[in-house]
Amino acid sequence: MLIYEGYHTYYIYIITNKSKTVFYTGVTNNLKIRLIQHKENITDGNKSFASKYKVEFLLYYEKFTWIQEAISREKEIKGWSRNKKIELIKTLNPDLDFLNNLFD
Repeated sequence: MLIYEGYHTYYIYIITNKSKTVFYTGVTNNLKIRLIQHKENITDGNKSFASKYKVEFLLYYEKFTWIQEAISREKEIKGWSRNKKIELIKTLNPDLDFLNNLFD
């Protein structure tokens, strides 16, 4: 029996609050639904970092086929300084615009 792995889509993403004072980096297999969850603050019963700081605005994302690669990249980015994250975001989104409408 041949098992096909990797025929899925996973995303790492960086979201922020309205004033862009904090960044949250996460991983998901459905970015559209995950953004809705952040917006509705339904994750962790409103006790999560994302809910506390009202981060819901997408600034950056990367797409992966393998969950292991997505998780590894998420961990890498989480360890970065704010300035390094901003540099990364600007490679895709030079004006730091909110990109949520790409997944509506």
